[in-house]
Amino acid sequence: MTESTPLRVGMVGHAFMGAALSHAWRTAPRFFDLPLAPRLTAVAGRDPERVAAAAAKLGWESIETDWRRLIDRDDIDLIDICTPGNTHAEIAIAALEAGKHVLCEKPLANSVAEAERMTAAADSAAARGVHSMCGFSYRRTPALALAKRFVDEGALGQIRHVRAQYLQDWLTDGNAPLTWRLDKSKSGSGSLGDIGAHSIDAAQWITGQSIAGVSALLETFVRERPIAGELVGLGGHGGVDAPRGPVTVDDAAIFTARFDGGTGSGGTGSGGTESSGAIGVFEATRFALGRKNAMRLELNGTKGSLAFDFEDMNSLWFYDADDEPNAGFRRIQVTEPEHPYTGHWWPVGHGLGYEHGFTHQVVDLVEAIAAGKQPTPSFADALQVQCVLEAVEASAADESRWTKVPGGWDGR
Repeated sequence: MTESTPLRVGMVGHAFMGAALSHAWRTAPRFFDLPLAPRLTAVAGRDPERVAAAAAKLGWESIETDWRRLIDRDDIDLIDICTPGNTHAEIAIAALEAGKHVLCEKPLANSVAEAERMTAAADSAAARGVHSMCGFSYRRTPALALAKRFVDEGALGQIRHVRAQYLQDWLTDGNAPLTWRLDKSKSGSGSLGDIGAHSIDAAQWITGQSIAGVSALLETFVRERPIAGELVGLGGHGGVDAPRGPVTVDDAAIFTARFDGGTGSGGTGSGGTESSGAIGVFEATRFALGRKNAMRLELNGTKGSLAFDFEDMNSLWFYDADDEPNAGFRRIQVTEPEHPYTGHWWPVGHGLGYEHGFTHQVVDLVEAIAAGKQPTPSFADALQVQCVLEAVEASAADESRWTKVPGGWDGR
């Protein structure tokens, strides 16, 4: 394959994630030397006027108003799914069966059963050289990728604690309108799946350990919202006198977890007598006033600690137990050429932004497809996250009872 060989992309959906991925498909070949040349061939949306406007703004060559016609086109090699979760399974399975590579937004589906069907379709397609990936884009944040490198190299030793928070505040206004993200039939869950899934994936990926069991609490603070209103970003302002409809998802999710020890436990610590699985605390909310996109992760091990906050996304904080006891954490500015992804962008000290994670995701996907390798995270990886989400919901519905993640080690 040469650099001029096209990878013709068809996108389903063109809102928030559609715009982010459109930017990524346009930008990736201009900063990275890719083995295939992404081409923004067609975008699909239900409303002809809106999808035409989106295509003109985002750089797509043509439009469709039915995703099925997009899949039927011979000039499409890959389907990028940027729609609500209730549509993921049908679109992804149809695309894979038609021989199209698939990039699907997270969470993979709205249920474990759907995710299992998608994973089975992905496994079958992979045997024919057709590949798929789930879009957990935070894996491509340079600081988090560097954190994984540290863990893989043993810099933290055995991981004991995982603390993960994802804090936003765009729903704190009780009059914010009732969007699809607040409808369980479309979104699958609220803060748990929308943002908590990112924390679950990042924690498992960086530690090399899977969550084996959970004890959870879910809460919905505002149970009815205006059906109509002015959208601003993800939220907005609903009419005070507008009819209201029920919120059917969680506003906040909190759970404790035990990990299975995996491959990232870093040994057994002093004397080999310590348990290998980390313990974790997770929180996801869209009601944390003042927190705009605080995706935070802290790991404590036997040899050191790491801390990250996406609101300071170009920094990774590291504590080495061999340093002076009073030295505390030191800040690593993750903009050096040897840091993950950053050498392809700007001079040292010139930070990256939210959109760059999607570009890096495209780069990794294109390189994997060209090499005939399975991209990560795979649908199987995303299915495991879906199993954690389901276990959290089951625990919360059963008075926070300890609940084993399907397929996981109980670890208690």
